[in-house]
Amino acid sequence: MGEIRELANRSDWLNAYPVIHQLRTGLDEETYLELVEQANRNEGYHLFAFFEGDVIVSAVGFMPMTTLYNGPSVWVCDLVTDENQRSKGYGGQLLTFVHTWAEANGYSVVSLSSDLQRKDAHRFYQEKMGYDRVSSVFKKTVG
Repeated sequence: MGEIRELANRSDWLNAYPVIHQLRTGLDEETYLELVEQANRNEGYHLFAFFEGDVIVSAVGFMPMTTLYNGPSVWVCDLVTDENQRSKGYGGQLLTFVHTWAEANGYSVVSLSSDLQRKDAHRFYQEKMGYDRVSSVFKKTVG
């Protein structure tokens, strides 16, 4: 039976890179480490992983925030299961962990966004995890 552990330092974050890279394919290892460190320091980003033995099979990154739209909430930034380990319940267990963490820390809402083409992920969030589709996310790169 696996366990969920927080990844709290550069060495831990590096161990998660092979799985995270499956979701964030545009990030090389060094950029990934820099961004996790910056997000952790500046935004309170947390990175947790589901371990089977010593192997990371799934990871979730999230950060607490307060907005006028959601009030105190948690934003799930990254959720990925190793492509060879999918459909074994790891992602659901990690997302349930985030729900529990949020509630225990005074956050009443958990939100996330998912790329338009990820139809299987959308079904997972809505049908298995009980999420409502409430908005569209828009992005503009500046500078």
